[in-house]
Amino acid sequence: MRIAYLDCFSGISGDMALGALIDAGASAERIQSAIESMGLTQIRFRTERVRKKGFRALRVVVEAPEEHSHRHLHDIEELIQSGTFSDAAKKMAIAIFRRLAKAEAKVHGTSVSSVHFHEVGAADSIADIVGFAVALDELKIKRIEASPVPVGTGIIQIAHGAVSLPAPATALLLKNVPIVASEIQAELTTPTGAAILSELVSNFGSMPSMTLKRIGCGAGSRDLKEQSNVLRIFIGKVAKTASKDTVIQLETNLDDISGEQIGFTIERLLQAGALDVFTIPVQMKKNRPGVILGVIARPTDQQTLETILFEETNTLGVRSIPMQRTILPRAEIVIATEWGDIRAKLAKLPSGRVVCSPEYSDCREIALKFQVSYDQVVANALRSYLESDSNQRKKPS
Repeated sequence: MRIAYLDCFSGISGDMALGALIDAGASAERIQSAIESMGLTQIRFRTERVRKKGFRALRVVVEAPEEHSHRHLHDIEELIQSGTFSDAAKKMAIAIFRRLAKAEAKVHGTSVSSVHFHEVGAADSIADIVGFAVALDELKIKRIEASPVPVGTGIIQIAHGAVSLPAPATALLLKNVPIVASEIQAELTTPTGAAILSELVSNFGSMPSMTLKRIGCGAGSRDLKEQSNVLRIFIGKVAKTASKDTVIQLETNLDDISGEQIGFTIERLLQAGALDVFTIPVQMKKNRPGVILGVIARPTDQQTLETILFEETNTLGVRSIPMQRTILPRAEIVIATEWGDIRAKLAKLPSGRVVCSPEYSDCREIALKFQVSYDQVVANALRSYLESDSNQRKKPS
């Protein structure tokens, strides 16, 4: 599988992202053709090799006539759908614009359909986003990861007047995205760049393991005295043996709560989307026995699960630890046994070997119903799995 890693050392904007992809091998001519196919024939791409603090990079300049009217989301979607490029690229570009529209609607207290884009609705911004989608599709990139992103500091002028950084829409788009501090007096991450990150990036952190094939370097329009204003993209191949994502581990120490309360809290946490919940016995201050109640969760569920911990326990504080986990490819199957169907999970190990795990609840129900041992049910399910050609053909991917 081909993946890309965005090194957002100096932030990200639409033209930086597009420049990095073209520098990595995407066809500027194909992007130009895609833009013209939407009826935007007056837009022209120009690329130029530049140096940013001594580092070579490719800068994309989109030349377009000044426009005095603003577009709504449906106008932009119609433009994109009218193009002759791939459905995958169209879907990607529309998803980025919809994410932008949701952020703008929330900032201005209106509906998505009522939002009229200013800067990001201009022809050159449409070209940046559509060009990025077309280039990404051409390079057959299936997954994107990225570094934490700086936003810069200071005041900028937008269509609605002066605002502090990050701009309101940018800030909303970067919710649940790791941000790093930067004292540079400039807008390092634009709304378009933030929308690309929040819509397409599956994981934020250090560079993933890959066999590196291509490197692209896109230049920002501004020259910074502190650093090179570039966005690097690393494109490589990774085996389909595992994937990575980021989770949050929540923890709180409890020593004044009943077992019934802990059990009820665990039920609520799991129902609210926790990936796993556990307890660890500990000896706390004043020699009181207690437990650590731990929760593994998606970052987007953190606030909901913390609220449950505060509501259902007597804790006064919850710790949170971001973690990266490696996930094996898996698939779900149904195994036919002499007692009935049993659900099971298949997982593919790094060696390529596939292991089967029958579902506990199904095995337990059959064991109780037919008065046989649990081990006997599991063994029967595994034997039936190995003997079934249809199950053998279904592999995790």
